[in-house]
Amino acid sequence: MIGQAISRNSLLLGVFAVVTTGVIAATFLGTKDRIAEQIRAARASALLEIVPDDRHNNAMLDTTFAIDDSEFLNLDEEQQVFVAMQNDMPVAFVFPAIAPDGYSGAIELLVGVNVDGSIAGARVVQHEETPGLGDKVDLKKSDWILDFDDRSLGDPEPAQWKVKKDKGVFDQFTGATITPRAVTGAVYKTLQYYRKHNEGLLAQAQAAATASEETNDGK
Repeated sequence: MIGQAISRNSLLLGVFAVVTTGVIAATFLGTKDRIAEQIRAARASALLEIVPDDRHNNAMLDTTFAIDDSEFLNLDEEQQVFVAMQNDMPVAFVFPAIAPDGYSGAIELLVGVNVDGSIAGARVVQHEETPGLGDKVDLKKSDWILDFDDRSLGDPEPAQWKVKKDKGVFDQFTGATITPRAVTGAVYKTLQYYRKHNEGLLAQAQAAATASEETNDGK
């Protein structure tokens, strides 16, 4: 009897484990697509803030190519560059970039660079900076990051691509200098990356646009 009870309990536990695993797997699969859609929607919104609809007529989310750069962008794995096209010509690139030296850790950004080498816009997309202080790099908290719009490697001069505390032109926050310093450095390095790889990026943009058109035509 005892042996039968143990066997029965073992069987019940086994069935319970299988059912539980199935429920967890079903829940994961059911939410995975929704999470992916939410991430895609958030990314699309950020891209349109950087390069508005009136500046491009392609689907930026679908016009991409992969890069892996640790020298300027601090990427430790391949990530996608988004290309804005207007009448089959690239008008801007939106690069992923990481500021590794934030106050509370790495700060992830999207930095838009126009083909003329000026900043189309920059947005912080992930950070853990202190609420009320360092989090002002987020456009939801302040408009500080908009000061990068239209800037370039010559505006300001390289020596002034710093916060004012470091004798540069960009504001820091009261009680928080490390975070804006990190973001300023990351935006500047993105411009350097674009200047160094300009010709190759333009070629990759055209290839990405062609691939995107072929994919859409085949649907």
